[in-house]
Amino acid sequence: MIDLRRVPDLWRRCDVTVRDLPIALLLVVASYPPALHGYGTRIGDLPARPFDALAVVALALECLPLAVRRRWPAACLALVSLGFAVDQLRGYHLVAGTALPIALLSAGAHLERHRRTTAVLISVAYVPLAIALDRLGAGERPVEFGTFYLALVFAWGIGSWLRSTRAAEYEHRRRLAEATRTAERTRIARELHDVVTHHVTAMVVQAEAARYLTAAPDRLDQTLAAVTDTGRRAIADLRHLLDLLNPDHGTDVRTPSVGELPTLVEQTRRAGQPVEFTEEGVPQETTGSAELTAYRVVQEALTNALKYAHGSRTVVQVQHGAREITVTVGTDGSGAHAAYPGGGGRGLAGLRERVHVLGGEFSAERQPGGGFVVRARIPVGSPG
Repeated sequence: MIDLRRVPDLWRRCDVTVRDLPIALLLVVASYPPALHGYGTRIGDLPARPFDALAVVALALECLPLAVRRRWPAACLALVSLGFAVDQLRGYHLVAGTALPIALLSAGAHLERHRRTTAVLISVAYVPLAIALDRLGAGERPVEFGTFYLALVFAWGIGSWLRSTRAAEYEHRRRLAEATRTAERTRIARELHDVVTHHVTAMVVQAEAARYLTAAPDRLDQTLAAVTDTGRRAIADLRHLLDLLNPDHGTDVRTPSVGELPTLVEQTRRAGQPVEFTEEGVPQETTGSAELTAYRVVQEALTNALKYAHGSRTVVQVQHGAREITVTVGTDGSGAHAAYPGGGGRGLAGLRERVHVLGGEFSAERQPGGGFVVRARIPVGSPG
């Protein structure tokens, strides 16, 4: 047996011609009962003519093309209009005459090309029909012909409105999808930057230092071991990131938090950067994305310290409050290559966006005596 709950879904999967056919058949059936002869759409007061062979032709022309009203709207409108003209000129006045406004509405909604030409041709074709009906004694006044024409224009207008509404909805969905893709690409780029840049920068700094330690085998071995360890950590973090991006992966993927800051600081120290780390307060049990953001702020600031102020004293301060986490990372600029990285880089711009999304505040500024300081106030409990 067919599950009745699946019927609407099965119907939507049918070809559009199959879905449009029932209304055509309905009008055919409604036009056959003798009791309804002469009660269909009419222009003027021509005497009703009995149902004959030509009436069957008119009926077929008016109704059957409705099955392709969405696939071939122009052809449907032309055939229905021809059948309607035969219907009115012969005085059948079939219920099938209702097909004309339906065809006009469908053409207004689904016709993509030559819309203006089609509208003009239909309007021009209406003139000889009105003249012929008048000569046959329809008894219709010009204003009545004009009123009927306006009704047909109204049907076309409804179709055009539906078309414009559908186009606007499609454009809205397209823009929303584009914005979603852009946001996702930005998020992936930001995560890749945060994960990779710190480790690669540390490896570069350590490798540069190893060049000058050939005369000290013990220190050279320690430096190369640190490079290896940093590379392994980079690979592990990349794997975690790929797990996050994998749609088939569960939601229990580990993400860094402020509890791992001591390890991050120790890695930076091993890369040759003197770092002082202090942490005050107790982290809240539920912080949403605040802990990850705080970790990324410290990570990016230490990466910039390695790149632009290698060897300079760097101070990391993290304070856990009841409603926010405050992070301050400052470099005094006493190193040989101390410099301010600027506020427009990808890393700092990504951090500013992360913090602002959570409703916090972020700044990266020069210090009066040289070096730079990064500050972030991150609300706790913000949605992540």
